Amino acid sequence: MTGVRPSPELLAVARRWIDAIPNHRPNDLRNLMTEEGHLQFVGTADDELWTGQQVREGVAAFFDVIPELLKHEETFAEAYEHEGTGWACLNHQLIFANQPGRLFNVRTTLIFVLEDGAWKIVHRHGSVPIPNIEMTGTEQTAIADLVAAARSGLSFDQHEGFASVMFTDIVNSSGMAAVMGDRLWSSEVTRHFAQLRDKIEANGGQFVKSLGDGTMSSFASPADALSAARAILRALNTPGGPAIALRIGVHTGDVICSDDDFFGSVVNKAARITDTAEPGQIRVSGATQAMLSDRSEISFAGPMILALKGFENPEPVYVVTEA
Repeated sequence: MTGVRPSPELLAVARRWIDAIPNHRPNDLRNLMTEEGHLQFVGTADDELWTGQQVREGVAAFFDVIPELLKHEETFAEAYEHEGTGWACLNHQLIFANQPGRLFNVRTTLIFVLEDGAWKIVHRHGSVPIPNIEMTGTEQTAIADLVAAARSGLSFDQHEGFASVMFTDIVNSSGMAAVMGDRLWSSEVTRHFAQLRDKIEANGGQFVKSLGDGTMSSFASPADALSAARAILRALNTPGGPAIALRIGVHTGDVICSDDDFFGSVVNKAARITDTAEPGQIRVSGATQAMLSDRSEISFAGPMILALKGFENPEPVYVVTEA
């Protein structure tokens, strides 16, 4: 093919992509990828072939579960371009902190197109000689979770959309009901739900429903969900009322809406994450944290890799440390 030439520019872009992974720069990862639906992400395992916007939204959380690196050395790199298309191939040697005695070779191929004057990744293929679970010690499921939600079947009266789902749950509600009596406790829970609805709606959310002593709500963005969660915790202990303690959980992805209710794996995972929280604590999924990691007003601890009931693979879960 005539006109193919080495591309120092593309090699620099490819290296920025690689460097963003261990240094946890989610915006760099997303911004270097195309926003078009033909984006492809290919890994080593049989089921690691994903396409579309779920890749762009989930890629940071996918990489975020990789353990700390003791060694990250480039051993091969080249890039070429031709009339608005380019490609790069890189090889790196890695040693992980949790496996200091093992050396891994990781190969990455990136295909680029020139979009409005900027190079964008349209295809990524990463290859390692062993499965991710053996190399990193954990499954990387963030993109798979988003894709699975997006592929959920739709019926006539359903529609789907991207949302952050938040659950709240009152800690030790049965014990408080026993102390206060059913009638007084029921009145207090009603007042509590009204307070939650105010905070949720004031932060752009939709109060979906109450669930016994808990609630479910949805938000257009994870930032709105965290703003509501933090506002709820701040407003809880009003003078003269019982000291209600809440656990709160948030997960983000494609959900299915029907008759003003929400369904799908995103909803189920948000509920399971809530179950893991301590009293007075907000916990979020890896997908949610990845979309908020560039927000200076929000800090996180973690991740903790937790097994969630009903889900085959462990999930990285973060604790919001500033509320």
